Amino acid sequence: ELVPKKEAPVFKAGDTVTVHYKIIEGSKERIQQYQGVVIQRSGSGATETFTVRKISGNIGVERIFPLRSPFIEKIDLNKRGVVRRAKIFYIRGLRGKKARIKEKRV
Repeated sequence: ELVPKKEAPVFKAGDTVTVHYKIIEGSKERIQQYQGVVIQRSGSGATETFTVRKISGNIGVERIFPLRSPFIEKIDLNKRGVVRRAKIFYIRGLRGKKARIKEKRV
């Protein structure tokens, strides 16, 4: 079931976002926050997705979210990054300080 377009912030690859995702376990539901760097946006219209990468316990974790998912409560834009690519897969091979993305000045 597709959801009408919500008021999501304008973000692109390199930006750090927090996705508030609704998780339903049995009869209970809770909201999980997933914060990381957007490494790509893919598709258009109702099937548009974006991939968020974060480091969890020295292991890189990537998660793909449909932009129009009914389980996404909201998306917060934490900071804008300066990158020259639309898809920053090269960040997978970088560790530590090399994996940092310069913050865009406003």
